[in-house]
Amino acid sequence: MKKLLLNVSAAILVTFGFTGMASASPSTYQVKSGDTLWSIAKRNGLTVQQIKSWNKLTSDTIKLSQVLKLAPGVQKNAPVKTAAAKPAAKQGAFKELTMTATAYTASCKGCSGITATGLNLKKNPSIKAISVDPRIIPLGSKVYVEGYGYAVAADKGSAVKGSKIDVFIPNKSRAIKWGSKTVKVKVFY
Repeated sequence: MKKLLLNVSAAILVTFGFTGMASASPSTYQVKSGDTLWSIAKRNGLTVQQIKSWNKLTSDTIKLSQVLKLAPGVQKNAPVKTAAAKPAAKQGAFKELTMTATAYTASCKGCSGITATGLNLKKNPSIKAISVDPRIIPLGSKVYVEGYGYAVAADKGSAVKGSKIDVFIPNKSRAIKWGSKTVKVKVFY
């Protein structure tokens, strides 16, 4: 009787236990309409640079129905993740930098409003985004800027070099009012 109970328990564990484990952490994602590398990275607790590296992407352009690796070393027949998921909470790891912060807006003459990571700032003026030197702060990084709040390193600019950032402020007069200030920036990883 003990053997039978043990065998039934093992069969139930194999049937239900491994089924949940296999679907708990899909390692690929199929691009849907409206997706950007930044939105996919944010939903999955990753950075844009990680996704670009794992998929050998040389630009931020992605295509509808494209299958992206969400982990290094993913095989082609891995399950495809199509449902939106909340990223795993990241605990505590960050580096703190002292930087000069100026502000920019997407409403300037000739500005497209599209960031280097594909965010449309004109259509989404409430987004908290900063422009960075990617050698200092990788694109796609989650940051906290003193006096501005939590944001994403979503853009780069020709004038943004070294320990300088630009914070996105949708209103031109408020952007001018921001001026130039020295701030502490926490870069989470």
